[in-house]
Parts: sequence; C-alpha cells; structure tokens
Amino acid sequence: MAQNGSQNDAAKQKEIDDWLPITSSRNAKWWYSAFHNITAMVGAGVLSLPYAMSQLGWGPGVTILILSWVITLYTLWQMVEMHEMVPGKRFDRYHELGQYAFGEKLGLWIVVPQQLIVEVGVNIVYMVTGGRSLKKFHDSVCPDCKEIKTSYFIMIFASVHFVLSHLPNFNSISIVSLAAAVMSLSYSTIAWAASAGKGVKPDVDYSYTAKTTSDATFNFFNALGDVAFAYAGHNVVLEIQATIPSTPEKPSKGPMWKGVLVAYIVVAICYFPVALIGYWIFGNSVDDNILLTLEKPSWLIAMANMFVVVHVIGSYQIYAMPVFDMLETLLVKKLNFQPSFILRFVTRTSYVAFTMIVAIAVPFFGGLLGFFGGFAFAPTTYFLPCIMWLAIYKPKKFSLSWITNWICIVLGVMLMVLSPIGGLRSIILSAKNYRFFS
Repeated sequence: MAQNGSQNDAAKQKEIDDWLPITSSRNAKWWYSAFHNITAMVGAGVLSLPYAMSQLGWGPGVTILILSWVITLYTLWQMVEMHEMVPGKRFDRYHELGQYAFGEKLGLWIVVPQQLIVEVGVNIVYMVTGGRSLKKFHDSVCPDCKEIKTSYFIMIFASVHFVLSHLPNFNSISIVSLAAAVMSLSYSTIAWAASAGKGVKPDVDYSYTAKTTSDATFNFFNALGDVAFAYAGHNVVLEIQATIPSTPEKPSKGPMWKGVLVAYIVVAICYFPVALIGYWIFGNSVDDNILLTLEKPSWLIAMANMFVVVHVIGSYQIYAMPVFDMLETLLVKKLNFQPSFILRFVTRTSYVAFTMIVAIAVPFFGGLLGFFGGFAFAPTTYFLPCIMWLAIYKPKKFSLSWITNWICIVLGVMLMVLSPIGGLRSIILSAKNYRFFS
C-alpha cells in the first residue's frame, strides 16, 4: 500500500512537472540558448548606455562597461556549471540552486524575492519601453496626427501580451524569441550607425551636466544601475538551460555554454558601439533612450523603434515565464489547485494587467533602470553566483578562484548599495512633474 501511494505521488508530481512551464519541455537545441540569452540581455538597457556614459565620463564609463562584461560572463559560466553539479540532479530554477547552497528555507528567502524583483521589474520597464517606442514610431510616421498619450500606447503594447502570455513554455516562444534577438541586433546597429552618420556635434560637451557635486554623485550612482540593468540574463539562465536535454555523456552545460558565448559576442557587438559612439557624438545632451535623441532620418528612427517594440515583446515573455512558473507552482503544489487552462489563463492575464498598470503609473524609464539595476540585478548577476560557488565548492583561501570570486562580490555589493540611491532620486524628481495619464 505504501509503495502504491509513493508511486501515485511520484506520478502526480511528474504530471505537475509536465504541466509547469520550466520543466514541461526538454528538447531545446544550443541555438535556443543563444537567442533566448540575447533576447534576455540585449534590451532596454542598451538604449540607456550612452546616457549612462554621459553620467560616468569616458574613463570610469569605459572601465565599468568592460568590467561588467567580463564579470557577468564569468558569473554566467558559474551558473551554467552549477546547473548539474550534483550527479543525477538538475537545478532547473535559480531558487533551487540557492536552496542547495544556503539551505531549503534560507535559500528560498535569499533568491526568490530578488529574482521576482528583477523579473517583475524588467517586465514593468519593458512595458514602459514598448509604450514609449510605439509612441515614437507613431510620432515619426505621422507628425501631424493628434498626439496620443504614452499611457495608451502602453495599453496597446500590453494587449499583445494578453495573448502571447498563454503560450505554455520556453520552447513555445522560440520563434518570438528568435525574432526579438534579430531585432535587438538590428536596432542596436541603427542606433550607433545613425549616430555616427550625424557626425560629432560642433558644440559637443563631455562634462557632467550636474550643477553640484552631490547631483553629479547621484547621477553617477544611477548610471551604475543603468549598466547593471543591461546585464540581466542570469535571472533566467537556469530556466533556459532546463529546456536542453542532458545525459551523463552529453550534459546540458556543453550546448548551453556554446549558446551563452554566442550571446555574449552579440552583446559586445551591440553594447560597446552604441555606448561609445552614442556618447562620442552627442556628449551629455543624449537622452536616457538614444532613439529619442535621434530624430532624423525619420523613417529609419521609426523602423528602429518598431524593432525595439518587437524585441521587448520577446524579452517580456522571457522574463515573465519564470514568474508564471513560480505562480503556477505555488497554486498547484502549495494551494492544491488542479492544473487547468482556466487557472493558467487567470494567473497570467492578472500578471500582465498588473505590470501594465504599474508601468502606466510609473513610466520613468531612466530612474527605473537605475533603481532596479542596482537593487536586484547587482546581487543576482554580479555576486550571488560567486557566493553560491564559494559555499558549494569551498575553494582554498587565496587561491585564484577564491580571490576572483571575492573581487566580484565586493564590486557587486558596492554596485547594489550605491546605484539604487541615484535611481530612487531620479524617480522622485521625475514624479514631481508627472500626471497619471500623460
């Protein structure tokens, strides 16, 4: 009887896992990893990098961009390696790895709040980005038309997600993600090529725009968060790797790492030209979204903004999928709801509506990037993987691995502490002049 009960529990657990979005499909190829990671990383963040450079300056800006690329590639490698560190066990979700490193309860409390802040925060920011880019597209193709407020464009952008969010898992959104990855490379190229085509402005100024030292300091902190926001793929990397088949002879880390390397090459191709050329051409007059600074040729800017819309549609789905998985796991495993289409429909529709409402209420693009970038992206991207690596592998003190991880931890903690201060201040200043439907 006990054996039958155990078999029934195991069968029920498998049925639930086959329904949940992260574990329902494990037949992805290495190139799925590549374009999922490109879609996850190259997004709203790249458009703000010239503005971040204007707040950081040439020396600190270039240094931070390069350091961030190197550190986050290293910590992403750690995540890929730790996915199957225990023989016969796969850590399909970020919090499962955290629970193994820190304990069942502590690991959950350390990872889940930060991961949710990142993923929900990204979805809110991408709602804002999608709405603003749609508005810019509308204004470019029809400059004489009646002005439509940004809030309504955010609603239009959200309407797409009320449909796409019901695709069941990562593999089912592969076409959307591929299109988004192609668009990210396209609009990044347009951003730096159109900037270069304008030539350096005669009155270009590379000095800080802040009038006081305190303002310059806050802006510097906010820019650190902008850079951190641009490297956010770690929050979904284990969930993406969970979709790749794995055997003892051919573990999933092989194809996953191949996809990550391709993605990071594309990240470099997108990030560095946009950041450096955008700042070189416009100096401190660049907007927090470089496509807003570029006004002509209007047809090219309109096309770039539509590329952004397509990309953030895919990015929204990539970051929403782990949230859907958490919500549906809670409802089915903890609250004992039966897996069903109605449960999934209500859960996902409610989530999309929530992110849309918050985006309409707080559409402060630059401040949101800085705040979320420092507050949650820094821990989950820059140093939490290092802490887990030290806790699990326990390298010898003062060994290369020990020193490397502690350097990443110290830099990541500094980023986490400093950048939300600037981001929160930016949000408060923007809010003073904002009305709800504007």
